[in-house]
Amino acid sequence: MRPTETLKHEHQVILRVLDAAEREAQAMQERAEVRAERIEDMLDFFRNFADRCHHAKEEDLLFVRMEERGVPAHTGPIAVMLHEHDQGRQHLKAIVEALPRAEEGESPAVEAVRGHLLAYVRMLRAHIGKEDNILYPLADRVFRPQDQQSLTEAFERVEAEEIGEGVHEKYHQLARGLVEAKWNASRISRRVR
Repeated sequence: MRPTETLKHEHQVILRVLDAAEREAQAMQERAEVRAERIEDMLDFFRNFADRCHHAKEEDLLFVRMEERGVPAHTGPIAVMLHEHDQGRQHLKAIVEALPRAEEGESPAVEAVRGHLLAYVRMLRAHIGKEDNILYPLADRVFRPQDQQSLTEAFERVEAEEIGEGVHEKYHQLARGLVEAKWNASRISRRVR
């Protein structure tokens, strides 16, 4: 599997959690309250799987190799992706900061959590579309076969050494739990009606 295919697979997992996050934001508006534990699970997933694992592979490995192959990093697609990674981190930071007050029922904090969560969802969906349809095809065009192989090996090292054995699967399970929790909740609410 090419490195870009690995990243696209990770995108599919991230997109499922983004769907769950959007539904959670909609539920927050309906209830005017925050289910803090669920938001904390989403933050854990987004900060560790999406950012620390996925974005790190892009920033520390993929983008660097693309620059080595002549794709400028300070302008164009790479610069846009880096900027959007930073925007995502700012939205997550704002959620972390507002969550304790939102959990106590402060309406402005609930709205801050909801607003930043929706902004993060919308931004990251568009970001993933740009990577899948513009950046990754560009990478595959400029990479040599040895680039593909060395990046694949480097991605595996990141998983084993920096992220840790079994952590990737832990986040896949967390993603499934976040998605299935919504499905189970909707089944319960339909039964209660």
